[in-house]
Amino acid sequence: MAEKKDNSTDLAEKRTDWAENRTDWAEDRTVQATERTYAGWLRTAFAAIGIGLGFRAVFGEFEPPWLAQGIATIFIIIGGVVSWSAQRNACASLSRLQTHAVDAPRALHMRWLSYTVSSGAVLLVVALWLLRDGGLGGKPL
Repeated sequence: MAEKKDNSTDLAEKRTDWAENRTDWAEDRTVQATERTYAGWLRTAFAAIGIGLGFRAVFGEFEPPWLAQGIATIFIIIGGVVSWSAQRNACASLSRLQTHAVDAPRALHMRWLSYTVSSGAVLLVVALWLLRDGGLGGKPL
């Protein structure tokens, strides 16, 4: 009878270990999913910025000219906001998780990348409006 009790204790310990491992692996998968989601949102930000530039390039001779610039500005600003929001959400998720068998992305790297993209979007909007009608650079964009 004592031997049966030991087997059931061993089985209970194994089940506990398996459950803890599954929980650890789930947390690692969540970290990786957060990183993939961040990358997807960053691609969306670049796409919005590209649409804004493309719109301005295709409709450069649009009348009135400020309308094409305004629409391009909206898309570029959306790209900057998406980039900033993506890092904010990703860093918040990563701060609640801890990794076990995978390397977590560094929140600082995500922040710097997103801040750079957002700053670039703002600079692009400023350039789009300052270089209008040859104001600073001679030829319009």
